[in-house]
Amino acid sequence: MIQVSSEIGTLKKIIVHSPDSGLGKVVPSKAQDWLFEDIVHLKTVRMEYDYYLKLLLYFLDPTVIKGKLGTLEDTTHGRAFFKPDSAGFYRSDKVIEVQRLLADILENESIRKKLVASVCAIEGCTYQLQLALIDTAPKKLAKIILSGALDDEHMIFAPIPNLIFTRDLAVVINDHILLNKPAKKARSRENLIMRYVLFNHPFFASYAGKILEIPDSVQYFLRPEEDYDNRATLEGGDVMTISPSHVLIGCSERTSAQGANEAIKLLFQHGVVEKVTLVKIPNKRDFMHIDTLFTQVKKNVWALLASVSKKAEPNGKEPIHHFHFMEKTEPDTAIIQFRRDAVENPRTYDCLEDLLDEISQQELQSKEPTKFIYSGNNIFPYDAREQWTDSCNLLALKEGVVLGYDRNDKTVSAFKQAGFDVIGVKELITQLENGQRTAQDIENTLILMPSAELSRARGGFHCMSLPILREHL
Repeated sequence: MIQVSSEIGTLKKIIVHSPDSGLGKVVPSKAQDWLFEDIVHLKTVRMEYDYYLKLLLYFLDPTVIKGKLGTLEDTTHGRAFFKPDSAGFYRSDKVIEVQRLLADILENESIRKKLVASVCAIEGCTYQLQLALIDTAPKKLAKIILSGALDDEHMIFAPIPNLIFTRDLAVVINDHILLNKPAKKARSRENLIMRYVLFNHPFFASYAGKILEIPDSVQYFLRPEEDYDNRATLEGGDVMTISPSHVLIGCSERTSAQGANEAIKLLFQHGVVEKVTLVKIPNKRDFMHIDTLFTQVKKNVWALLASVSKKAEPNGKEPIHHFHFMEKTEPDTAIIQFRRDAVENPRTYDCLEDLLDEISQQELQSKEPTKFIYSGNNIFPYDAREQWTDSCNLLALKEGVVLGYDRNDKTVSAFKQAGFDVIGVKELITQLENGQRTAQDIENTLILMPSAELSRARGGFHCMSLPILREHL
């Protein structure tokens, strides 16, 4: 079953991708082309990401991991549990690995030939290499397509290190799947892989008619390539399913106005939602998507960067820099809401707090006042520093229980001041394994995840998740 109607309903199924060997092949001269600010240490990134997988399994599929924690702490022998091509792979149907889905569809010879031909066309491979790849065993072939490497020494095409951010490729909205269009060429292979998986894997067979693809604008290929607004691009970090009737879509560095417009048309034409709110943010690398600026924690609680607010007062000496109307045709930021039954009469909001407060109180029927937990506890310069390391980019395992990075100290203090418990993931996993606690009894908690290297990939746990099933609120 596929169904997501909120950001905070109890998570039941999710698609993820563990850092593959391609991430360890990123070189400084190509890092920014591949959308990384720096090169990261693969072994450390994997170790940190493995804690994420362990926690997901304890919450979503505990029978797969219960009793194995001691073995998994052995970093040499425990790695097989996390490797999709190994015999000891966890293979959960609730915490689902992209590489496993890809290997499954590659078992079909017809699909294998088509996908290999498509990948080779994108990557400019020789015809001889294409034929050799077609004859490769599915599990190994899946690994090659994702990492770009035949083995540790031989790369045949570029890595796709951003695939760990699975949300950007697709978003589930109620019982429909929006197949997105990444903005950068470095993510073309990821988009192709996700398209083949969604349209060919048996897991998604009954939803084929509910997969919505963002089309390009008419005759876009006749327009200048650099004309960003005429390209239909949309990434999942700019899409939030807030309620069964309401979706937020950001216009950002990665999602163009044309892409947002095409998404709105699709959602309304197919009757997926009744209203869409467009949140336009500055086209800046440090913001990237709306989920780098705010995410939901509870019905009445949101994590938010104060500098996108018109209401928050700074705690530090340096004033926060509100987005403001520039001397140009359109404002730097804008919040516009469209209704399916009245598209020609959009509504505007002055600031994010007004929109989010209305969602909390009117749509989600919160019985408590709306609260905002600000990045860096709204203290300059920590607000900006911690937003850069994804203090607002949180994933809710259920209402009030969210994952965030352990390096964002001031934001952690803000959660404590708001009445949340805070616990490190390693301690929590030990408690879950020993039976001291259960996933069901954990409430109002920020779970701190290791972040020395993982955060340097420039994405938080909201980015690293593609929820496909959540309980209704």
